[in-house]
Amino acid sequence: MSDLTHIDKDGNAQMVDVSSKDATERTATAKGSVIMSADALKRISAGGVKKGDVLSVAQLAGIMGAKKTPELIPLCHPLSLSSVKVELAINNDRNAVDITATCKLVGKTGVEMEALTAVSVAALTVYDMCKAMDKSMRITDIRLVHKDGGKSGEYVAD
Repeated sequence: MSDLTHIDKDGNAQMVDVSSKDATERTATAKGSVIMSADALKRISAGGVKKGDVLSVAQLAGIMGAKKTPELIPLCHPLSLSSVKVELAINNDRNAVDITATCKLVGKTGVEMEALTAVSVAALTVYDMCKAMDKSMRITDIRLVHKDGGKSGEYVAD
C-alpha cells in the first residue's frame, strides 16, 4: 500500500477525494521572472514589440492559464475560482519582467497549482512574444510564495 495521495492501493493513479473536507477560503500567490537583454526590455517598455502589448497579452494569458489548470495538470481538481490576479512588472535592475499571480476561492482544495500555472503561462507568453528579439531569455524562479486556508494553514516562503 502506498502513502502517496495520487496512487491507490493497487498502484493506479487517482484524484484525491476531497469530499469530506470543509470548504474554506483559500489563496495562493506565486512568482517568477523572465530575464532578457536590456534592449528587449526597453522595447517591451516602449511598446515596440511587433506582436503587440507584451504585458497586457501575458496578463490575460496568465489568467486563462489559471482557469485551464485542471486540463493541463493530471489529477488536478477543477475549481471554481473566485479571483485570479496576474501582475507583470518591468525590473530594469535585473533586465527582467517579474510576474506575480494570486488565485482565490472558497473550496475544499488549494489553489497553488492555479497560481503557479498562471505565472508559468504568463512567462511563456512573454517569451513567445519576444523570442525574435532575444533568443537567450530565461524563465526563472517560478515558485509558491504564499498560501493560506485549509487544514495546513498559512505558508510564507523565506
